[in-house]
Amino acid sequence: MPDQHPEGTSPATHTPYADFSRRLKVLIRKNPGLITVTLSNIFTMRLIGNKTHGDLAEIAIAEFINQYMYDFRSIHVGKDLYRAKTREEDIIVINEITQSQFPVSLKAYGDGPLQLSTDKSSRMFSSLERLKSSLRDPSVVKSLLTSSAFAEFNNTNVLPLIYDERRRRCNMMVFDYRRAVESVHRVTLSVEGFGRKHPVYRFLDSSGEYIFEVRYGDARANALQRGLWTNTRNAQKYFDSLTDGWIEYTPNLTLVKLFSHALVSTERSHNTALEEIRRDIEVLRKAMRGRE
Repeated sequence: MPDQHPEGTSPATHTPYADFSRRLKVLIRKNPGLITVTLSNIFTMRLIGNKTHGDLAEIAIAEFINQYMYDFRSIHVGKDLYRAKTREEDIIVINEITQSQFPVSLKAYGDGPLQLSTDKSSRMFSSLERLKSSLRDPSVVKSLLTSSAFAEFNNTNVLPLIYDERRRRCNMMVFDYRRAVESVHRVTLSVEGFGRKHPVYRFLDSSGEYIFEVRYGDARANALQRGLWTNTRNAQKYFDSLTDGWIEYTPNLTLVKLFSHALVSTERSHNTALEEIRRDIEVLRKAMRGRE
């Protein structure tokens, strides 16, 4: 289980996303059943396809925000806007009080390697290649991490949904990038590994413990895989769990049956089902208000 930050702290302490993360954590703590149901339904989608849950997680979390976080609303960006995106974003969150808005990148991954940011222009890897002879110098590494090559991720709000399919448990974890950067002491280069075509640059703290890494090479490598990665097992102390650790989930086989039947039925029946679902959500909302 990831280490817990003290109450009142969060990744990126004074940003709109940090405020949102704190509020989401409080909501989940008071109403754990809401997120358990939502994450159970999301990861049930893996029964339909190994990649299905990732796409549906985007619309599910956007709807979770709209239904249960009264001071926030969310918009699913959608895949049709992919080519026009200038930054990583799956949903836009708007604070209804301050009117500030910010993008959020959702990552639905198994427990272990986690891609925090893509590096489509290969600026991270290329910068590391140029400096490889001096990456044991902490001052060089600190300068690199504040350079424009790493600026894009510094401004990316990543919300990982992590699952352990074997144990049927899941976790909503936020990587504390600022804390991680402050802890970086040196960088090591690894070229060994089964099937590895490109070297991996690993960022370590003063004790030599793993924090994160840049991998999958330069512009010749897969643009969707190369970038900044970490590991939810090896870098636990740099994560804050919004669900206060692992929560157990149960696959919702009725949901799979609902999808299969909905795909071969008319919109009239979909509207009928939607009305019943809305009534159920209202029951959940009333129960939530009763706990406030």
